[in-house]
Amino acid sequence: MLIYDLAAVGAAGCWALGGILGATPARHFGPFAFTRIRLTLISALLGLASYLLGGWSTVSMTSLGAVALSGLTGIFLGDTVMFAAMNRLGPRRTGLLFATHAVFSVGLGMALLGERLSLSAALGSVLVFAGVLLAVAFGRRDSGSHQWEQSHGLKLGVALGLAAALCQALGTFFAKPAIAAGLEPVTASALRMGISCGAHWLLWASGSPLARMRNPPNLRMLGQTALNGLVALGLGMTLIMLALKKGNVSTVGMLSALSPVLILPMLWLVTRQAPPVAAWLGAIISVTGLMLVMAH
Repeated sequence: MLIYDLAAVGAAGCWALGGILGATPARHFGPFAFTRIRLTLISALLGLASYLLGGWSTVSMTSLGAVALSGLTGIFLGDTVMFAAMNRLGPRRTGLLFATHAVFSVGLGMALLGERLSLSAALGSVLVFAGVLLAVAFGRRDSGSHQWEQSHGLKLGVALGLAAALCQALGTFFAKPAIAAGLEPVTASALRMGISCGAHWLLWASGSPLARMRNPPNLRMLGQTALNGLVALGLGMTLIMLALKKGNVSTVGMLSALSPVLILPMLWLVTRQAPPVAAWLGAIISVTGLMLVMAH
């Protein structure tokens, strides 16, 4: 079971790094265009990898339906909304808000699977949200700080970040039955990406202003977008599918929500500015809460 737990932690690391790699191109292209570009690249890559691994033989009509729901909620909606939040709050605060998907995962287990919430899980859920509130509300240093630490619409950004977390929890919940039934993890990722990519292109074809590209592409932005896709979608999402093969939804949700802590030293290295003390405290409190929920 350790390898599956490590896969979930690895996904958290990929998402933390992906948040940093995607912060600039997401603002350049806009969240919908940014997600559409990277999904197009990664869908083709994962589709080829699945073909070479022989994974398409593990697809059934039942698993296809479950993966389609997972892709539309977790990637088409969740991923796009997360980068819309990042455009307003930066990668650190968005990562903290996104970590609440672990609590939403437990809530879904209670509401839809009849799971009971233990005292430790209830306390852990409170700590997760308390840590996020502390870091988002007080871990701010807008003046004289890096552009990623400056907020542009705090209330809307928080709402979008929480919505992205809920979508991620739903995406994990819907994918679990398909993976447990034997769907190969790389193929599951390829299907999720491909279905989400198709939805994005349909939105673009409809002429929706949401899908328009804010600024024209250039090699630097396209390169960063491709690298973000490889790390966060290609590797990160595949690790989550692998973790779901043997792990339960709650545990995978907890371990994959470690990204708020993992992103802090990465941001320090990139921006050359130490995150505010409240950011470290909030991340520590949130992760403590996650560990308590994981005991559930």
